[in-house]
Amino acid sequence: MSWKIVTLVVLITAAAGQNESTSSDSEIIDVPEKVGAPLPGPMDECDPDMIGFELVTGYVFSAPGNVLDSIPGTLMLTDCLEMCQGNDSCRAVNYETGLCIIFSANADVLPGALTKSQFPVFTIYAQKSCLGVKPCERAWCIDRVQNYRLVGYSKSQQVVNSRQECLELCLGETEFACRSSNYNNFTGECELSSMDRITLAGSTAFQQANGYEYLENNCVEEPTKLCEFKKLKGRIMKTVDSVYQDVGSVDECRELCLNSPYRCHSYDYGDTGDMVCRLSHHSRATLADIQDPYLDVPEGATYELSSCYNVSIDCRSGDMVARIQTSKLFDGKIYAKGSPNSCVRDVNNSLEFELHMAYDDLECNVKKNGLGRYVNDVVIQHHDKIVTSSDLGLAVTCQYDLTNKSVTNEVDLGVHGDIQPALSEEVTVDSPNVAMKITDRSGGDVMPTAEVGDPLALRFEIIDKNSPYEIFVRDLVAMDGVDSSEIVLIDSSGCPTDHFIMGPIYKSADSGKILLSHFDAFKFPSSEVVQFRALVTPCMPACEPIQCDQEEESTGELRSVESYGKRRRRRSTAEVNEDMILVQSIQITDKFGFERDMNTSRSIGSEAVYIPNNEPGLCVNMAGLIVAGTVFLAAQLAVIAAWTFIWQRRRLGHKLHSDAMSVSVSLPSGLSGNRTDSLCKLYDAGYAHSRRF
Repeated sequence: MSWKIVTLVVLITAAAGQNESTSSDSEIIDVPEKVGAPLPGPMDECDPDMIGFELVTGYVFSAPGNVLDSIPGTLMLTDCLEMCQGNDSCRAVNYETGLCIIFSANADVLPGALTKSQFPVFTIYAQKSCLGVKPCERAWCIDRVQNYRLVGYSKSQQVVNSRQECLELCLGETEFACRSSNYNNFTGECELSSMDRITLAGSTAFQQANGYEYLENNCVEEPTKLCEFKKLKGRIMKTVDSVYQDVGSVDECRELCLNSPYRCHSYDYGDTGDMVCRLSHHSRATLADIQDPYLDVPEGATYELSSCYNVSIDCRSGDMVARIQTSKLFDGKIYAKGSPNSCVRDVNNSLEFELHMAYDDLECNVKKNGLGRYVNDVVIQHHDKIVTSSDLGLAVTCQYDLTNKSVTNEVDLGVHGDIQPALSEEVTVDSPNVAMKITDRSGGDVMPTAEVGDPLALRFEIIDKNSPYEIFVRDLVAMDGVDSSEIVLIDSSGCPTDHFIMGPIYKSADSGKILLSHFDAFKFPSSEVVQFRALVTPCMPACEPIQCDQEEESTGELRSVESYGKRRRRRSTAEVNEDMILVQSIQITDKFGFERDMNTSRSIGSEAVYIPNNEPGLCVNMAGLIVAGTVFLAAQLAVIAAWTFIWQRRRLGHKLHSDAMSVSVSLPSGLSGNRTDSLCKLYDAGYAHSRRF
């Protein structure tokens, strides 16, 4: 706990230092002893329902002559804003975690008094305004960033007289959901947009622009039902919006974030004290303009909101429609489980999308479960080809009351997006020299089962510990084994094609004969079989790594990493075993949490043998050899049976022909041989013939 105490001391010391810098700033800025606080709206006569707050993160208001009150120990930004709203003389506040300062003036009256807050903490400045549009019930309505703008997503624009008019246009927009606006201080141009820093997280749309002010609408409604948080290890935020004590678990902290009176985008738990939960409306996507907003805490972690989904079902007379709304631009596809290629909707960078599933469409496989009840399973998949831990599974239901002719909707959100396939058997490719296995993240234990998203490693190992060779791996491909869908994991140069799916290949710390590559378990949506194929080449005495560019997950910046996939220069034409192609199939069982079929799962052979010869290596699956031999014997038996059948037919035909040549017919005496009556008259004349029907 010593480091936690140090962290708190750093924050308190920083706050004290900030007060000192505030005093020094006041000596430089010519601030009157007491300044009135005229605002764009008449604050004294303003309806309390029309009062709103505008936040500027990373800036401090330095006006000691206009300080109304200083409240140390304030752990909630919302409490600080409420104190300002309840004080008729308050026009602005400075907030740091543990300190709230209330002012009777603001930065519109004293623009030179608003400056960047000093390192190592950042201050949040909040300005009180009387708005012409009724704000929402949230603690504040606008986040402002100076000298920044959102580029390329303007939906409408017009010239206005002030920044406040621009933000009021966004708050009052009815034709579309206005999430942000850009205001040009020089020209008065106001650009409204349906996007913001959260929906465009990871893009380069948010850029520096002198003279602009970026205004983000905190009143916009975001999806909150199915939310995914990602863990950012080793760092916590310096200044947060709320600090809760005596919180029982990290899950309770997560629920506090999702139900906060503002758009909460990150939280940490237990890093600044036992059972302490801290919330913030900021994340990496909204802190691009802040210098060093995090504290490095090796044992700490910040959980950042990645995306949320709201799901609604429209039950119509002949079909059901699943409608999805997301908090971040979605680029992927949505499909009915079991029909990923036929009942599918491709989505290209959209916040809203839907999937139509007709009841009489066999491709969508909608099941009738009782009288008037229709159910189906839907998958929201981010990657174009494979299922990852970020994907969601939904069970959707339409219940029709046929008696009362009414329709009710139901969305089963109990799945919580868990996609839990399991690897049913050990994956080992045996060869005279090299084995390939799927292990835990450390490269130790072979994993007989796994779930989508589990941390795994692909391990390549030279069996003979005394071998003079080392190896490198390239052209690593994953295939689904059904419709030839495949994805390249390691390219021909030996670099990962997508480091979020498969990491670089590196040498094990235990031995230079072992290579490892980290990945999270995944599967293809159309098959239970995933097949890995890799090109492995020995080299002597050592393999040379290749430099690959990889995006840093915490910062988004590119960094150079080594991967043991570089083909070293051939030194001798006499060298053998140049290339080995390793192929292995694995079985993955779906565990979406939907209703499961009770059929026994198929087993896939796990033995593969490398057969060396003078040509490049060939890998043969033993199960394939057995199946091929069985098919060959069955074909031989079929040929023998067909030949025997034809021979018997020909023999019978010859016998019947010889018997026909010796048959004689006796005619009755009453009939003359030269009569031309038909044969049927023989029966009338003298043959006794009985017919039964």
